Amino acid sequence: MQNGTPSEKTTTNEKSGVKGNLTFDNKVIQKIIGIALSEVDGGFFANVAEKLVNTSDVTSGIDVEVGKKQVAVDLDIVAEYGIDISKLYDKIKNVIVREVKNMTELEVIEVNVNVVDVKTKEQHEKDSTSLQDRVSDATDKTKEAISKGAKKSKETLGDSVDKVTSDNKSSRVN
Repeated sequence: MQNGTPSEKTTTNEKSGVKGNLTFDNKVIQKIIGIALSEVDGGFFANVAEKLVNTSDVTSGIDVEVGKKQVAVDLDIVAEYGIDISKLYDKIKNVIVREVKNMTELEVIEVNVNVVDVKTKEQHEKDSTSLQDRVSDATDKTKEAISKGAKKSKETLGDSVDKVTSDNKSSRVN
């Protein structure tokens, strides 16, 4: 599949006789599909790279080939354990066909879904913790430990200064 190749649709406004082209970048079709998939239960459509870096890119794992009038879609998913995957596939196809047609008038001629894994919701949530999340947690814990250590050192130093000050009697020398 080619990314970045815009789709072209020639339109004519018969009343005004104005001609022109309406084009859709692949990213637009991918985004329409990514957002539409949020209404499908039973699949986790987050990208695999999300485990390494947090991303809110809904187009991850979605490849499209966009022609002048048609679209072909390849999609990687993680299916939820215990669901009928063939029914999930039908739901995915239906929502993609409907939303792409409604928004672009392009015909979806092919939807290929590759199930890359099967997980429970709990497993998916646990696995969705990214490397970036782990680094952030470690940084927060380190900051907290340093802050506690600095506070304790300050308190200890303050007690010592108070003791030294109270031990000092008037100086013998002027």
